Amino acid sequence: MTIYNYTAYKEGTNEQVKGKVEAADLREARAAVRGLGFIPIGLTEEAQIVTERKASKAPGKMPKLGLGDQINFTSTLQILAAAGIPIIESLLFIENDAAKLKIRQCASELRRQIMNGGTFAGTIAKYPEQFGQVYIGLVKAGEDAGELEKTLDRLLELLNKQSAIRAKVIGTLMYPVFVICLAIFIVLVMLVFVFPVFEEMFASMGMTLPWITRVLIAAGVFLKKNFIVIPLGIAAVVGLIIFLFKWKPSKWKIDEMVLKIPLLTDLVQFANFANFVAVMQVAYDAGVPILECLYLANVTLTNHTLGLKIEEATTRVQQGQHLSAALRATRTMPKMILFMIATGEQSGRLGDMLLQATNYIDKQLDTIIDVMTKMIEPVMLIVIGTIVLILALALYLPLFASYMGM
Repeated sequence: MTIYNYTAYKEGTNEQVKGKVEAADLREARAAVRGLGFIPIGLTEEAQIVTERKASKAPGKMPKLGLGDQINFTSTLQILAAAGIPIIESLLFIENDAAKLKIRQCASELRRQIMNGGTFAGTIAKYPEQFGQVYIGLVKAGEDAGELEKTLDRLLELLNKQSAIRAKVIGTLMYPVFVICLAIFIVLVMLVFVFPVFEEMFASMGMTLPWITRVLIAAGVFLKKNFIVIPLGIAAVVGLIIFLFKWKPSKWKIDEMVLKIPLLTDLVQFANFANFVAVMQVAYDAGVPILECLYLANVTLTNHTLGLKIEEATTRVQQGQHLSAALRATRTMPKMILFMIATGEQSGRLGDMLLQATNYIDKQLDTIIDVMTKMIEPVMLIVIGTIVLILALALYLPLFASYMGM
């Protein structure tokens, strides 16, 4: 038998009590506390108390949770909530048994604050950078409606869907990125190690070299003498690209431009609206008012231009316009989705139609990604072929010229 120290509420009051019970395991200890007429909110073995006291003195820090971390945290919390385990005990379980340190730290901080009188939704609302406005808003709606378990289940579906979309987009971009990196590596090897050797041979022939050969030889000689330029140049290019995508004026311009490229427009629209409609559906089913649904869904849009358009639609809805009419006026959302939303409004089954729209977007996104993957392969072949042709011409044109002159 093990001695457990418990913290509990007296039934029907917010008064906390503490004590000890003897039990074979955690489940029996919880049952023993309930048998005393208390509601358990924390149970720890006698040996763990010192650790708990030290942890309570630590400053309240919340680590950054990635999408995968949020999925793991929410999945465990949802399973425990479905089993009828109170939120405090669920967080204690995660704190003690989660695989990742950051998840354990997150659960520990949330549990301490809730034990001090906060609610779960109110506590995570203090950490928007860790959880995000969508997560916070849906949890608040679920807690207010007394359906936290169902809301966690919906949240888990939403997070898994976002993870799947991200994986699809990253998987599509991995091939061209790999090919471009390989092409850069081959060009650098040719410039640094091959062209300087040919320079000596061409110089001994005493012939006038074509401009393309002179340029590549000069570049190769320069890079060989200043080898440090290569990593610095690559770092500068990568840093510039990252800066352009993070600096708001340039990012907004890029967001506007990608919506004018035919196939890329479809990819950006469906990738953005996949999250948008999924959040709308989850929030609407959780009982969130339609305006708040729009605000939460708009947070998921990564394209600034689309975000501005949806803000206009939100204003129209606020002024009394129907959701489908307001979204149609933006001219950014695919017509099939608009038709489904309009049908849902007219039939009173908006939640069901939003779910159908989510499934439709998933299928369209898969189709677009398949088409883009098939198109990328010949484009990459053309790029590699062009690079090989330029290098070959630079090396063989002087040889051809010497043979013609003989």
